[in-house]
Amino acid sequence: CSAAMPEILAPAGNQQALEAAVRAGADAVYLGLTDFNARRTAGNFDAAALQEAAAFCRARGVKCYLTFNTELMEGELARACEALRAADAAGVDAVIVQDLAAAALVRRYVPGAALHASTQMSVHSPAGIRQLARLGFSRAILAREMSLAELRAAAKDSPIELEVFVHGALCMSMSGQCYMSAFLGGRSGNRGLCAQPCRLNFKLGKKERALSLKDMCLIGHMEELMQSGIHALKIEGRMKRPEYVAAAVTACRQAENGEKPDI
Repeated sequence: CSAAMPEILAPAGNQQALEAAVRAGADAVYLGLTDFNARRTAGNFDAAALQEAAAFCRARGVKCYLTFNTELMEGELARACEALRAADAAGVDAVIVQDLAAAALVRRYVPGAALHASTQMSVHSPAGIRQLARLGFSRAILAREMSLAELRAAAKDSPIELEVFVHGALCMSMSGQCYMSAFLGGRSGNRGLCAQPCRLNFKLGKKERALSLKDMCLIGHMEELMQSGIHALKIEGRMKRPEYVAAAVTACRQAENGEKPDI
């Protein structure tokens, strides 16, 4: 894929969603192992299933990215290294991280994979992108809060690839900086266990669900995104059903091709 025709990157919360994404025409999928990913309550993949999933993608010319994007604790390092060995054995194309310690481990244990900076790193400026390049990252997944003008400024002369979310749920906080679930329920989003308390019925005057944002949908702005220099368009939804994944991939592909999707 080129910047003019960005990669369509689909969520794969389980094997069925992965197959739906690939058959609907995704260029790449992102998925997680049973631990160390920001959607630990999704179906996810064990080491054997990851190997099968990566092989399924490889045989069809689709890239497979592993989400390894929770913050690590010292007592977890041995298990983290074991998980990365499984990723290396599977031959994943890239590993997505938010923790710089995890990035160092990826470099050591999965040397053949590209390093992608998670949106949870909250990178939102050309300076941040240049720093990621110096640290060995080949792609930055930009903060969802950025405007089109900010995306264009980031893409201009960027030394690495840039990825943006185009469809799916939005966090009520700056990407990756919410501690609400941890404070209210002892389940941290930065540890892959967000309980989504912002979806509860908090009221502001007569307004119901005052903290619950509507889903993002940038499919109607595909031409602008394609002209901005963005390399990858990411669909959120590793907790979604395979039918949702297939429909979202189809809509993105149709929009990229200049067709009118059935929103």
